[in-house]
Amino acid sequence: MDKKKHVLEVDEVSIRFSGDSGDGMQLSGTLFSDASALFGNGVSTFPDYPAEIRAPQGTVGGVSGYQLQIGNRKMYTPGDDCDVLVAMNPAALKANAKWLKPGATIIVDSDTFNEKGFQRAKYKTEDPITELKLQDYNMVFAPITTLTKESLKEAELDNKSILRSKNMFALGMVYYMFDRPLNFTEHYYEVKFKNRPRIVEANKKVLRDGYNYASNIDAIPNTYKIPASTTTKKGTYRNINGNIATAWGLIAAAEKAKLPLFCGSYPITPATDILIELAKHKELDVKTLQAEDEIAGICTSIGASFAGNFAVTTTSGPGLSLKSEALGLAVMTELPLVVVNVQRGGPSTGLPTKTEQSDLFQALYGRNGECPLVVVAASTPSNCFDWAFKASKIALEHMTPVILLTDGYIANGTEPWPIPNMKDYPAINPPIVPDGTENYLPYERDPQRLARRWAIPGQKGLEHRLGGLEKDFLKGSVSHDPINHQKMTDIRAAKVAKVQDFIPEQEVIGDPEGDLLVVSWGGTYGHTFTAVNGLQKSGKKVSLCHLHYINPLPKNIGDIFKRFKKIIVCELNMGQMANYLRMNHQEFNYLQYNKVQGLPFTVTELKDRFNQILEGK
Repeated sequence: MDKKKHVLEVDEVSIRFSGDSGDGMQLSGTLFSDASALFGNGVSTFPDYPAEIRAPQGTVGGVSGYQLQIGNRKMYTPGDDCDVLVAMNPAALKANAKWLKPGATIIVDSDTFNEKGFQRAKYKTEDPITELKLQDYNMVFAPITTLTKESLKEAELDNKSILRSKNMFALGMVYYMFDRPLNFTEHYYEVKFKNRPRIVEANKKVLRDGYNYASNIDAIPNTYKIPASTTTKKGTYRNINGNIATAWGLIAAAEKAKLPLFCGSYPITPATDILIELAKHKELDVKTLQAEDEIAGICTSIGASFAGNFAVTTTSGPGLSLKSEALGLAVMTELPLVVVNVQRGGPSTGLPTKTEQSDLFQALYGRNGECPLVVVAASTPSNCFDWAFKASKIALEHMTPVILLTDGYIANGTEPWPIPNMKDYPAINPPIVPDGTENYLPYERDPQRLARRWAIPGQKGLEHRLGGLEKDFLKGSVSHDPINHQKMTDIRAAKVAKVQDFIPEQEVIGDPEGDLLVVSWGGTYGHTFTAVNGLQKSGKKVSLCHLHYINPLPKNIGDIFKRFKKIIVCELNMGQMANYLRMNHQEFNYLQYNKVQGLPFTVTELKDRFNQILEGK
């Protein structure tokens, strides 16, 4: 029986594209999110890659997903469950059935729902709808593969290229459901394939045919109307992911410091795109070196820093482990260096494409000896730009390595970003020793920051030695004196602690006192903020303290904590931040909410836990 089609006017909606890793689901999701952002909607995305590079086709392990939430205001999460699921094969349906809202619409490629598809996805029966208990959902069986072949039968393309276009047919169907304009995506084709007009026209045709097919069939019960945001500040926006934003923030810092940027890195998921993006900008005095391994990557960066460059290296958890000895060298020589660690599931190779926050202790303590450095964390895809800039400013002005923590969720996730005016960003003033300075002592320090001065090699009168052995308190020559070692250990720790005088006090989102304070850090911000905001609207006395500065912590943390009856620390590990806070502010009792599943929190699970605490459970 045909269902009557009607328009749903909603404030927000979530869509998930899923299929084999070769089905183009990441591209479909990206194009839809870009079109929605350009339309004026708030957008938040979550690309979910399979952990295997190329899992067997049609298997659950090989399913690639891309979820996004669009709305009439700023979106902080991609949504817990989805209103619409596009499943290009039975495995995609099986993998994502648990993420559906009651009564959701499911678009499937019926051409793949056959005995072979069921076997590869390991269904127990040949009736996946009953097996997955989806009888009450709006199922749209569309022969997407067949219709794509029909659409492009005169396109003079080979069969493989035609089949690769079926994601665009599915995208056209979703564009119809959400009343998205096609022109943004058609422009993308024209730019992407400007030298291949046949590909441009083929993609346009199959996109339009998918759109028209969806408008003509009766199986789609609902279309959606989501107005553009009315709260977005005026400005020039672009959709950006965390890795690109990080790269641009580093470039901006180099420009403000009037220094060339050098990045020595080894490719590693999910950090590689930072290196790739930096390599595109030689015209901005950016030099990149793809090293043969992680150790070479950081060592070349330390050498570049010694030579007067603003030096960075990028990695993920396993790579940070390999860089640890060289990080000790950067601490001992007191050279500026930014290490970007895009966290992923561990230990060992772990879950390369999944998100986690389990590198916090490694960032804080993962080196031999007393080896302190500054640790900061970004919290959203777009503010990776700001935190890359802030990490750079601290490294350059305080002459210290800084570890910037992001994670797979915000590194690959996207959101609209207002392109800033660099005039609004502060100058960066590294303590470079002027040419002609007399009586230079390498470890003589600025009394405010306790930072030593930076002498660029090749300047007469500024000759000096640096290395990994302990230094004399002023001269920098090798010293094995026990009293000197104590003094240098103390001063290196004090220098990092002094950064506390140059960072702002911690802010609280919500009332400054109440029944429950939620503490989070890094990429959990969107979910903890949304959960706390929802409880605040229902009258609960809950506030959020989201940390960006981790070592050192802001000065007023203790003053904030003492104003709340209970404190819960939420993080995607087994309690590393909670234990770090116990070490630094042991006078408080910390509850914990932890998750280590390679997935971000859901807002629902956070709200449920917070309510349990408020109810005394």
